Amino acid sequence: MSQLDLLYRYMKERTGLSEQEFVPISACFQPFSYKTNTFLLREGEVCQHNYFVTKGSFRMYHVNAEGMELTRYFAFENKFGTNLTSLIEGSPSIENLQAIEPLEVLRISKSDFFGLVENNPPVNKIYRNILENAYITSQKRIYDLQGMTALDRLRWLLGQYPMILTRIPSRMIASYLGITPYTLSRLKAQL
Repeated sequence: MSQLDLLYRYMKERTGLSEQEFVPISACFQPFSYKTNTFLLREGEVCQHNYFVTKGSFRMYHVNAEGMELTRYFAFENKFGTNLTSLIEGSPSIENLQAIEPLEVLRISKSDFFGLVENNPPVNKIYRNILENAYITSQKRIYDLQGMTALDRLRWLLGQYPMILTRIPSRMIASYLGITPYTLSRLKAQL
C-alpha cells in the first residue's frame, strides 16, 4: 500500500471523503524519509510542516535546564505529528522532533495545511480531530498520570501503545513517564 493510500484510508475512516475529494488534498503532501535520530525540527526553529507517519516513529521532546529530556509525544504509523504551538503561532519551537526509527512521512507545509483547513471540510474535520486528541491526551497525562504509581503509568502507556517496549529505547519511554531508566527496568520485570 502506498503512502498516499494510507493517508486516504486514514482520512476516509474519519470523514467519509471520496477518492475525488482526496485528489486535491493528496497533491499537497510530499513523501520524506528520515534516518534514525534525524531531526525533523530542532528547538528554536519555527515549525513549517505537519507530518503524517506512514512507517516508523518520531518523538517530541524538550531538554530542560538540568539537561534532562522530557518526552511529550510519540508519533507512530497512521498519526499526525507536529509542534502545533510553533506551527500555529509561527513562534520558535520549544521542543525537538526526532526520528526514533527509520521514518517515512507525508509532509504538508503550514500554508497548504491551513489553506485546506479553511477551504476543505474533510481536512477541517481532521484538524479538529488532531486538536481534540491533543487536548484529551494532555489532560489524561496531567490528571490521570499524576495520581498513578509508576507501574500504573507504564500499564497505561502499554494500553495506548502495546508495541512501545519493543520499538522505543527505554530511556525515551522513561522520559515520557517521568521516571528513571533504572525504575523502568525494574517495572518491566514486575510486568
